Amino acid sequence: MTTTTGGSSPARFHFIGIGGAGMSVVAELLAQRGLSISGSDRAESPVLDRLRAAGIEAHVGHDPAQVPEDAVVVISSAVRDSNVELAAARSRGLTVIHRSQALTLAAAGMRFVAVAGAHGKTTTSGMLAVALAQAGLDPSAAVGGVIAQLGTGAHLGEGDVFVAEADESDGSFLNYAPTIELVTNVEPDHLDHYGTREAFEQAFVDFSDRLAEGGLLVCCQEDEGAARLAAQARVTHRVRTYGRPESCAERPDVLIEDVKAGATGSDAVLIDGGTRVPLHVSIPGAHNVVNAAGAWCVGVELGVDPVAMARSLAVFTGTARRFEARGQVGTRRLFDDYAHHPTEIEAALAEARTVADGGDVAVVFQPHLFSRTRNFADRIARALSRADEVVVTDIYASREDPIEGVDSSLITDRLPGSHLVHDLHEATRVAARLTPEGGILVTMGAGDITTTGADALDEWAQETSE
Repeated sequence: MTTTTGGSSPARFHFIGIGGAGMSVVAELLAQRGLSISGSDRAESPVLDRLRAAGIEAHVGHDPAQVPEDAVVVISSAVRDSNVELAAARSRGLTVIHRSQALTLAAAGMRFVAVAGAHGKTTTSGMLAVALAQAGLDPSAAVGGVIAQLGTGAHLGEGDVFVAEADESDGSFLNYAPTIELVTNVEPDHLDHYGTREAFEQAFVDFSDRLAEGGLLVCCQEDEGAARLAAQARVTHRVRTYGRPESCAERPDVLIEDVKAGATGSDAVLIDGGTRVPLHVSIPGAHNVVNAAGAWCVGVELGVDPVAMARSLAVFTGTARRFEARGQVGTRRLFDDYAHHPTEIEAALAEARTVADGGDVAVVFQPHLFSRTRNFADRIARALSRADEVVVTDIYASREDPIEGVDSSLITDRLPGSHLVHDLHEATRVAARLTPEGGILVTMGAGDITTTGADALDEWAQETSE
């Protein structure tokens, strides 16, 4: 599908689908290295505005004339062969590479830290980047979400560490050769690409084998798949595991004890051999304590003092679309979350329960991908049942074509009392009306549901004025 570059790095890159979370980050990083960057996307977005402000030429719509004659063309797996810019690039004999290959160019010569897992990797990689910066390492970062402290997911630092969110969805994380790998979980997902659980888990085994000589694999022992990966990798690699012992089948190397989760943050103690380190996380959710423990293991491996690393983690205040506060009218509050896998949904709603502090929790959910809806409808319905009110809208297709017989009713039919509303914006308005005073509403999903928050706030404002 792709052709790799050879020799010295080219001076010009053109990104097809530059507005995507992963693509925009790599484009920004290469631009920060002084390279000429252009790109295109199908629609206007705040991401394109940010890229233009950084001096990147970002077009709306795809046109072969927008592809520079001397550019290396960068694509993701979401770009189809029928894309007119991609077809033109190939007909001209231009070099075409995957986004992950462009990222390796941005990270050349650095200690590469790759954060992987079916979920949790955006928060964990953002947390790690912020903490390392606070600890004085000034790392570079490529995170598929906007880090609150940076205003972007891309940062080219002065230090020798590069933190990257490693995408397993299409196997492209196998293009990396990391110094450290952090695996938050190996819970099956993206079966449209892998087909089976076994194939998905094998990809992570292959990923661990990509470690640089003498590198370290850090795994969350709480996840069965990650625990299996750690056990297998110990034969040939250095491995460190972390987790709450009560949630692990086997005792992890780094214990997370005395977890106290609150509405605005959590506290815990990390135990590493004879060392006890207090940890504070400034975002809610016990799962984020676990994410922080993984980041702590990486920081210590990079040479940061254990206590200093724990203190630095407290600085992190979140990434965009990870239970992000979007507004409040009266006593009703709106949050937005990227969760689209059942485990992510469960974690987000558990976080919502903590933040609601006894108030009701409503969610408007946009399923992501026809294949994921087909494969996980039962689990998605069970996860959503943790909310008091559930509204489900149509599936966000993303890179997929429709699958006969697969629609959002596969979820609502399994969830009594839920509501199926086809129009995206009306779905959010319905959910807003179902949210009582003192409650919270979460717009949830990996698609364009994130654009509907204003509908909820407007609905509440109208009710207040009546």
